[in-house]
Amino acid sequence: MPAGKLTSRRTGLGALALAVLLTCFVEPALALYPKKGDSAPHHGVRDARRKTIQGIDVSRWQGEIDWARVKDAGTRFAFIKATEGGDHLDPNFKRNWSEAKKHGIPRSAYHFVWWCRSAKDQVRWIKKHIPRDPDALPPVLDVEWQNDSQCTRKISRELALAKITEMLKGLREHTGKKPIIYTDINFHEDVLEGELKDYPFWLRSTAAPLAKRYARDRWEFWQFTTTGRVPGISGDVDRNAFFGSEREFEAWRQGRFDIGSRKWHGGEPKIAEQRALPTPAGARAPGAAGGTQLRFAPPGRIPPARTAANRNE
Repeated sequence: MPAGKLTSRRTGLGALALAVLLTCFVEPALALYPKKGDSAPHHGVRDARRKTIQGIDVSRWQGEIDWARVKDAGTRFAFIKATEGGDHLDPNFKRNWSEAKKHGIPRSAYHFVWWCRSAKDQVRWIKKHIPRDPDALPPVLDVEWQNDSQCTRKISRELALAKITEMLKGLREHTGKKPIIYTDINFHEDVLEGELKDYPFWLRSTAAPLAKRYARDRWEFWQFTTTGRVPGISGDVDRNAFFGSEREFEAWRQGRFDIGSRKWHGGEPKIAEQRALPTPAGARAPGAAGGTQLRFAPPGRIPPARTAANRNE
């Protein structure tokens, strides 16, 4: 074979190999949930996309949701906005709440805190509107600064923690379940860093690993994009990942495992769970996630320490 043609073929094979290699690095983020997507994906959150248990969070801004299609896309849980401050009920909450249950999607109600209202008023409002469904996931307290709302007030760290503690207590008394705390980078640094370590945290980071953005040694849920695309929902929707195993997720739902303190309350494994070995090429994802073939890539590098220069999204 003439040298020119041989070189051309080798070049072609090299390009093909490179394309396959690049695909391996991209595909793990998509393979588990092939029906879901992202209108503006970010490479920095690829680790979240590899988590087996993923879900969404929704409010009135997602409009009327086709929950049958959301379920069919492999959605494992849904955080649904219920209340805000001391006088606002999300107009789509009741429908979203009942439809998610109808289609077998574990769901949690969340309350958005207003710093201009007393904790007592907000607990009263929560108890009036958030159902006490025994099969619901624990509720969520959403705490962040309201920079773009009518209530732009920033209170002291001490007062914020006092209000949060009172509302967490109220939510727990009302539902009988330990609440989850949702927060973002700035509020966590200003108020929550080093606090309330016994509670499960749901953290937002849409451009980098959580370890790079938060001074925390663990987390339970990661909101990794606000531009997700999910069948049954028009436009963008937030997508989230659960940090833990299938056994831990189911035991948490049943009240046998505290994901905040990582303590078992019955039915715990007799021996420590072992990490699963890498799945062989061609193995399939869990049926709930769509059962698509997976491609695996080497793990990413350990992210650099969080600094003042890189902490913001």
